[in-house]
Amino acid sequence: MAFLESCNANERERFSPLDLEPGEIYFEEFAVIYYPPASSETDAINKQQRGKLKICSKSVVFEPKEAKYSLLKFPLKNVKKLGERQAKLFSKIDIQGKTFFIESNLTVKIKEKNIVSPFVYIKGVEEHIFRLVYTTVNACLSHIAQLHRASTLDKIEQASMINTIVLARQSKITFDASCLEDFHEKRLIEKQADRITPLVTTPGRVVLTDARLYFQPFSATGPMSSLKIQLKHIQQVVKRRFLLRHVGVEILCTERASLKHLYLTLKNQSERDELYENIISNAGLDMESMEQENVILKWQTGLISNYDYLLYLNRMADRSFNDLTQYPVMPWVVADHHSSKLDLNKESTFRDLAKPIGALNSERLAKLRERYDEMAEPKFLYGSHYSTPCYVLFYLSRVALEYSLCLHGGRFDQPDRMFNSIAETWYNCLHGASDFKELIPEFYDGDGEFLCNRQNINFGVRQNGRAVSDVELPPWANGPKDFIAKMRSALECDWVSRHLHLWIDLIFGYKQVGYEAEAADNVFYYLTYEGSVNVENIDDLNERNSYETQIMEFGQTPKQLFTEPHPRRYHIDNPYSMLPSPKDVRLAPFGQRSNEAASFGETASPYSGTNSSQRKDWQTLQPILSHSLHKDCILDVHLSPDGKHIFSTSKDVHFKMYSVKEKHQARSINLCNMTLSKCIPVNDSKMVIVSSWDNSIYFYSIEYGRILDTLFAHEDAVSSLLLSGNKLISSSWDSDVKVWHYSSSMNFRLFNQDCLGSLEHDSSVYCMAAALDGSLLATGTKDGGVWLWHLYDYYLLKHHRCHQGRVNSVIISPDKTQLYTCGSDGYFKILDSYSGIETFSKKMDDEIRCMGRLDAYLIFGTNAGSVCVWDPFNFCQVDYIPDAHHGAVTTLHVQNRNLVTGGEDGRVVLWQEVTSFSAYL
Repeated sequence: MAFLESCNANERERFSPLDLEPGEIYFEEFAVIYYPPASSETDAINKQQRGKLKICSKSVVFEPKEAKYSLLKFPLKNVKKLGERQAKLFSKIDIQGKTFFIESNLTVKIKEKNIVSPFVYIKGVEEHIFRLVYTTVNACLSHIAQLHRASTLDKIEQASMINTIVLARQSKITFDASCLEDFHEKRLIEKQADRITPLVTTPGRVVLTDARLYFQPFSATGPMSSLKIQLKHIQQVVKRRFLLRHVGVEILCTERASLKHLYLTLKNQSERDELYENIISNAGLDMESMEQENVILKWQTGLISNYDYLLYLNRMADRSFNDLTQYPVMPWVVADHHSSKLDLNKESTFRDLAKPIGALNSERLAKLRERYDEMAEPKFLYGSHYSTPCYVLFYLSRVALEYSLCLHGGRFDQPDRMFNSIAETWYNCLHGASDFKELIPEFYDGDGEFLCNRQNINFGVRQNGRAVSDVELPPWANGPKDFIAKMRSALECDWVSRHLHLWIDLIFGYKQVGYEAEAADNVFYYLTYEGSVNVENIDDLNERNSYETQIMEFGQTPKQLFTEPHPRRYHIDNPYSMLPSPKDVRLAPFGQRSNEAASFGETASPYSGTNSSQRKDWQTLQPILSHSLHKDCILDVHLSPDGKHIFSTSKDVHFKMYSVKEKHQARSINLCNMTLSKCIPVNDSKMVIVSSWDNSIYFYSIEYGRILDTLFAHEDAVSSLLLSGNKLISSSWDSDVKVWHYSSSMNFRLFNQDCLGSLEHDSSVYCMAAALDGSLLATGTKDGGVWLWHLYDYYLLKHHRCHQGRVNSVIISPDKTQLYTCGSDGYFKILDSYSGIETFSKKMDDEIRCMGRLDAYLIFGTNAGSVCVWDPFNFCQVDYIPDAHHGAVTTLHVQNRNLVTGGEDGRVVLWQEVTSFSAYL
């Protein structure tokens, strides 16, 4: 974990910004000789210590060179006097222009005997003498005096004065060119910036060159003082919200980088965005791949674990290991902390993930609701949060010692309030009046070091007489490592996988705010939510400070990521397996959603319509015939079920029938004077239903060679046609989809009278797809919308805006949980049918014009004339055939193990996989 890495790094330094107050600024240091209070000059000289005097925004700290001495901190608010000591003729201490004194009524000893321990506060007025080694009193004392004046102001005015001092120093200091690795590097951007680490803010300057990113703190100079990252080592750049302001940017690097992460804040959002965009462009990063990693689908299909997916959601919701106010949050999942064995097959082992922590105890919830009903606006159920800096350090107090001391004013928390027992902590979360905390990532990863008092720190004695030592673990855990391993197993187990989306809805999703949050008993204090207040517009310093204090003490709710119910995870035997191909998938349904969601069927794999035991690895396609059949672009092709004939329609206004066996055109029909859009062979290919841009649908008899009937279906061109059971469905540019009753034995002269339903859209409809069982219909429109309809009752289930431009093709997965779409914007997307959440989105190299399904694979026809085979389970292309057509592949049809394509070049091509499938869809 990044947090624990920073803890270990700080242990190598004697002085640390964590010895200061949270957020206090370290400015500069001076080499000095310190003379402690003594009865005589001789005694003071005998006790003298060489070291460095650290000038900070609220204190002065002396760091002795010898580790046997304590660090001494003098809070400026306790300093009574300071000034230059007058030179004395025979004095060995008081040298002209070199010596000054600090008279303080409080001296704080830090790290006595060089051990991290509670600070020692020594009260009483004492005079401390310092002699500067290399500089004069004027260069040092003027700065201390200015900060001392600030300490006499009230809290708000002091903060304002310190901020002014910081900005003034930042503007004066320029980047030290000696820090550049290569003097040929070209500087692109130089800005004032702060580095953010837990509880510490370090002002400085950030410089971006064409090769590296540098951060130089203004508290030190020289080549070794700056941080540097090679642009080639940058893996991801994420915009962050810090203290309610959108001014943060976090840089995450590869394992090869010496610095793995860097969190910076800038003066305002525009400067942050400028730095972000320049890093992206110069580091050669793909913004799309960073912002839309298609992680949802990978999680659903088991390619990434529950733990990794939750870390991803935290990262996208502005949670960072560098910001304790927004530390990553993880769920309690185990509720049994008393049994000798952790049984992951028992439902009672687990916490109800559909409820927030505060709602798990019905008695406590009833009291909270009663208070809520009597409360004035803005109302809240929970006055405290599930994630705060105090909670993070509560869990990590045994390893983050300096952080705990910093947050608690140099003291450890009271022994009985510390993290002493897993069972006790869980009990308090269930019964405590204001304890609603969730967990942190360390509970599910690592070796459990944070549970042990390895350094034998004296945290005190509890009221029961027991000293605070290691955290007491449940009986089912055989030590810290075993505890973490079993907690991780619980997080990844089948029960949690089937319910985790419910917790995501509460923390990151649609139950986070509004009516759904109230219904779910998930309402926190309004200031914890993003957008509740615009700090940039607040001029009153007291008001702004109160908001920042609220955040520091009470935490922040993650940024809302989803406004619809989060998709479920598919049931997978081994959630850790990186499944290489669809043949290895073993998926099973785990029940239906309730109410409306039941229309989508059981949540199994999207490939559950195919017998996985019959699927084979993809080999390749090869053409078995090709023929120039039309003089213009082909709009539809259809292979007869017996594979003997190919039917096609084209812009050349002809419907044609091609004999595969004879390899020649068997029939060419001019049904009307306008483009023919679609064709469907029926009745053992004895009849074909053909749609046209003249608003009509024609029923043509192959057997008798004539039109049996014409249906004047729409008020504009008929764009698409499909047959689903006993329903014939037509779509049109008139923004309407109509459903007609169809029977192979019906009298077609009466067909016009059997319109079953009309489905109205907002713009022209270009494509359609029906579920295998005929229960759902998906339609794609000119404005980029995908509409999902219930075909039994003809009502709209969902409307998703998917593409910027026309939807070219849409497919419903066999289990009806997913929609595959492609559009004129060049994107291929996978949507969760129920929520509309994009679980996969990829900008393709070439626009996909048409799609089909062959077993577990998708077949794409592209604008460049290529045919691609895509594995939607592993998110990769498994076959690519360039120049399948001269011009775009405009239509394709899969029948048995064969594929037929049609293109702008007027050709039809019949393809066959080298290794045949034994099952098809």
